[in-house]
Amino acid sequence: MALTLEQRMTHSQLLEHDLISGESVTKILDLGQHAYADTFVKPTQLHMSEPVFPLEVYLNSNSGQVQVGYVSNAEDRYNLYGYSYTSSNSEFARTHWDEYAAQLREKYPAHNLVIEIGSNDGYLLNQFGGAGVQTLGIDSSKYMCDIATAQGMRCINAVFTGEVGTQVRKDIGHGADLIIANNVFNHANDPVDFACGVKEMLSESGVFVFELPYWADTVDSGRFDQIYHEHISYFTVKSAWNLLAQAGLRIIDVDHVDYHGGSIRVTAQKGPTDSIPDHVQQLITKETQNGLFDPNTYVIMQHGMQARRDRWLQDFYKMRRFESSSIIGVGAAAKANTWLNWHRLDHTLIHCITDSSPHKQGKFTPLSRIPILGDEEFAKYENPYALILSWNIGASLKKALLSINPTTRFISQ
Repeated sequence: MALTLEQRMTHSQLLEHDLISGESVTKILDLGQHAYADTFVKPTQLHMSEPVFPLEVYLNSNSGQVQVGYVSNAEDRYNLYGYSYTSSNSEFARTHWDEYAAQLREKYPAHNLVIEIGSNDGYLLNQFGGAGVQTLGIDSSKYMCDIATAQGMRCINAVFTGEVGTQVRKDIGHGADLIIANNVFNHANDPVDFACGVKEMLSESGVFVFELPYWADTVDSGRFDQIYHEHISYFTVKSAWNLLAQAGLRIIDVDHVDYHGGSIRVTAQKGPTDSIPDHVQQLITKETQNGLFDPNTYVIMQHGMQARRDRWLQDFYKMRRFESSSIIGVGAAAKANTWLNWHRLDHTLIHCITDSSPHKQGKFTPLSRIPILGDEEFAKYENPYALILSWNIGASLKKALLSINPTTRFISQ
């Protein structure tokens, strides 16, 4: 008898080669054992043991590729547990995607077809339809596809690969004017194959735009919490150029945007890749000068991460010793789970985590098993402590919490 997805044991595989060039890689960071960060556990799953794998980061200096050390099954990452992240999960996110859509519509007006890979709940893609323009979403989560389909969006439930791209082009019969892929390219187990699938779906003059966290900002800030199993690759401009060139795509623009603590928005088209444009080369030179491709940079970064954790825990346990107030985490984001597990914090130390998403409320964080509730939980306590975990929207979260309970006190990461 075939096993169900929940009954099947999952596994990870050590990546001993660079996913772009096939060359060897060097281990640069080690965060210990972690579960999938972007999945949340239902009450009916609390008797199960979620998959836990080593969370390590490796580097190839020649290609500029930064990647996880152990890769797992992509289908499991998004369907073993009900995927809970939605593009429209906060006012901050909605504003960002509204501006993003407006800029792309003005700069690259589509006349035929717009495809979004990682279309999620359809919030962004729905802004491109109309006036004869068709839209198509592709998403690896069946749960998210069901939400998008219920809103009238055409959506394919699939982990995107080159084969999927070829089939989409064959089924539609023509290429897309615009393909967008935000915070999803870095999820691909085989990023070169992913890029080849994009090229297959593009029209000859079509444009591919993707946005994702910028590794240079991660290193500069020391905020390691966007490292997790779902993020296979950590993009630099150098790795983006080399990766796209493998598929015959050429970068024509790179913008630095203030999202997820610092992201890059890369625009590419079909074209020759024998020479790197000056503005792209300048960014690669800056990355090199800042030590992004030097393993010694990460010896310092690892020591810094460990020292900050030790200091934070020392202060945290000292506070708990003398305080009886509840400690509540704020923001059930994937980054929160990396941070919590790195600090070995669980439901015995954190009362709960609040989040505005109905797709997360009532569930539990992976491994740490902290219950997720609504923000109204703060009204139940006198002088509660709020540990802001979604630091990228910290200012708006603090304002909202103080309106619920003015006695709330805040703990910084």
